[in-house]
Amino acid sequence: MSEQIQPVNLRVEKPRPPRRALLDLAPLELDCLNTLWPMGEGTVREIRDRLAERLPRAYTTIMTIMDRLSRKGIVERKKSGRAYVYRANLSAEEARSQAIGHVIEKYFGGSKEALIAQLTAPSQTPPLVRTAAAGAGAAATLVSSAPPEPGSGG
Repeated sequence: MSEQIQPVNLRVEKPRPPRRALLDLAPLELDCLNTLWPMGEGTVREIRDRLAERLPRAYTTIMTIMDRLSRKGIVERKKSGRAYVYRANLSAEEARSQAIGHVIEKYFGGSKEALIAQLTAPSQTPPLVRTAAAGAGAAATLVSSAPPEPGSGG
């Protein structure tokens, strides 16, 4: 009796792991998170309506972004009637800590002191970089909610 051996497909599709660094998020993804955090939780319509005050976008665009954030593990969602209700899996403070930790690790070799020296040094930023940074609204939003340092005039 000869048994025929069937080929076995060993390829297993792994779910994509959630992104760990907030800096990996697209600007509109971060805009949606910055809108969701003060709300606590919200539907696509609620997020879009709040975001529209400063950045009008189509309902389907925000729906796609929130779906992507859910698949990345950044937000969780639960069905409520015909809509999903979204809630962030980390707080704005946790996100800031992760983002700053990532910057310190990747750009300053893990040295907080080097970051502080960079922040307190007179600006040597070329005008082109300053212009590009001014246009990076989402990243600026994440950082801008930190209180200004005493004597900084900001």
